[in-house]
Amino acid sequence: MGVEAIARDKFEIFKNKTYINSCSQAALADEVRAAYDSYLDGLVEFGSPWETWVGVQENVRALLGELFNASSDEVAITTSASAAVNAIASCFDFDKGPSQILTTSLEFPTVGQIWHAQERRGATVVHLPEGPDHRVTAQQVADAITSDTAIVSVTHVCYRNGAMNDIKAIVDAAHSKGVPVLVDAYQSVGAVPLDFAELGADFVVGGLLKYMLSSPGVGFALVNAATTSEYIPTTTGWFAARDIFSMDINTFDPAKDARRFEAGTPNVPSMYAAQAGLGLLLDVGVSNAWEVSRQLHEELREGVQALGGTVVTPGGSGAHGPMIAIASTDEHALVDAMAADGVIVSSRDGNLRVSPHFYNNSTDVKVVLSSLEKNRHLLA
Repeated sequence: MGVEAIARDKFEIFKNKTYINSCSQAALADEVRAAYDSYLDGLVEFGSPWETWVGVQENVRALLGELFNASSDEVAITTSASAAVNAIASCFDFDKGPSQILTTSLEFPTVGQIWHAQERRGATVVHLPEGPDHRVTAQQVADAITSDTAIVSVTHVCYRNGAMNDIKAIVDAAHSKGVPVLVDAYQSVGAVPLDFAELGADFVVGGLLKYMLSSPGVGFALVNAATTSEYIPTTTGWFAARDIFSMDINTFDPAKDARRFEAGTPNVPSMYAAQAGLGLLLDVGVSNAWEVSRQLHEELREGVQALGGTVVTPGGSGAHGPMIAIASTDEHALVDAMAADGVIVSSRDGNLRVSPHFYNNSTDVKVVLSSLEKNRHLLA
């Protein structure tokens, strides 16, 4: 019978395409599309319904807290993960305190580039190399920490190959040496269960356009209230103030909670989409979503291997995230060829990326494998 999808009828794209590219952008749900209409209707009826907009943002904050088992005052809403990381980076005085930023070879460009930008402020950046399984270990992190390490910054899942780090072990290893940890979870949130309270990381950043079913324009930072009170960003804006409507230009009075990591006016249309997408994701349940995609991963892996292809993503429980990376001789040609077959996927670093979510099923996998067989000459 195969793996059955959840709530597939809410996603119109499946009428015409085999969409299995959630690592780039979620399929558009009917509720998310309708949310944009709701935003526009409000403009027509009220002109500038600020109280409604702020209410939507606070609801998104509450929904994110519910999704990650975090209190709402530990949730900062940003316009992107980049904005969140920049705000966190601005908290550090690398000239006066520890100056080493310890990160990895697995990071998404935005993270690496932001940390290297801090070199102009006195920081040094060290990249831990990934192992043969495209992961870094807690022991690597522990061994690399020195008295000059200001922060450990590590991705949960690598965007290039889908390898997933044992993030809890890494957080514990860094904390055992008194060093805070930032986790980039953009490639996993919404697809892999993440409990912020249990993880214990100081910061977790991500965005809502992928497995969280929304659209570009909304990111977030989870900020551990128990460990981060001393971190005050200098990258800021009026929505980061203790009282956003005080309009005081003569002082810097940031919020005491995670809102201090926010900036200017939020991306209001995308906030409506985020509210709808998060509501649907919570209804489905991330654990249920992960069970569907985990089973589809195994079907994909077996099918690719039967075709003589190479799955770059490590196998086994806890070793991979919500996408499967397949080695290709020409990743762009393969993506285009599969698009011609009505199969929407993406690529990075020489690999084809296939990323199912709860709305995919075994039939989608069969279509993917059929297209790969047709284009077998492009498999490495």
